[in-house]
Amino acid sequence: MNTIETMIYKSYFFILAILLSLTACATAHSNDIVSEGETPVKVADSYSFTEGPAADARGNVYFTDQPNNRIYRWDCESGEITLFTDRSGRSNGMYFDAQGNLIACADMDNQLWRFDMKGQHKILVTDYRKKLLNGPNDVWIAKNGGYYLTDPYFKRDYWTRNPDRQQPVEGLYYLAPGGKQLVMLDSTLNQPNGLVGTPDGKYLYVAEARANRILRYDIQTDGSLTNRQVFADMGSDGMTIDDRGNIYLTGNGVTVFDKDGQQIAHFPIPEDWTANVCFGGKERNILFITASKSVYTLKMLVHGVR
Repeated sequence: MNTIETMIYKSYFFILAILLSLTACATAHSNDIVSEGETPVKVADSYSFTEGPAADARGNVYFTDQPNNRIYRWDCESGEITLFTDRSGRSNGMYFDAQGNLIACADMDNQLWRFDMKGQHKILVTDYRKKLLNGPNDVWIAKNGGYYLTDPYFKRDYWTRNPDRQQPVEGLYYLAPGGKQLVMLDSTLNQPNGLVGTPDGKYLYVAEARANRILRYDIQTDGSLTNRQVFADMGSDGMTIDDRGNIYLTGNGVTVFDKDGQQIAHFPIPEDWTANVCFGGKERNILFITASKSVYTLKMLVHGVR
């Protein structure tokens, strides 16, 4: 073996050692959030496209079958899935408020709805500056009761109104507690999608679908945002967060980043697309995953937060 070959040989094993080290590190982190041997379990697969999982105070998860205009309820104790409503307003992203109402991005008519537990809805938001929204996609509610809402443009075949873009931008909005009018927070986003905030109200994470990245903002006391920066160079559909500050991204399975923006785990899901994710169960230790025509659960060592 000549000198050049020796150098190449040593370089190869040096790089291999680094890769193995990184793999071991990622595995160690993965085992730190999910028990060894635990894998995603398919709960049901009888839907057209599942979205918007949100857990109530007891840990039951509500999720949508958007093409079929339905919201379902997964009972965290029995595992039974029942129909909540077949008039969902084509709901997409959802979140529970502090009063136990289900807040839903009802993009059938580009509105934000509030459901009581009898399945009856009330329209909360109809427009921005007297024009329809493009199509509310996801919502997160802060501790103070303020709503953060993404409004990208995804053309829907069920729209009966003019299918063209209604707003000139695909915005990130805020609805203050008790407020009736949306406030534009960021008008420069490239197809904003999933979003989630930290339970201490310090940070808001927003996915830019077309830009394929996650942004992080500092949340101010008045609900406004500052210090926008790139958190991760990976896009996402829906998102959630655990009690350690890890961020869960969707699309190709579920990918987990720690609070410093380092990838620590990836959970493959055998479906075409993983749309959204949340923590459910009595102890909020069940990762509930909506993926194309199916829904999955994964038992975790970490817990979801409110």
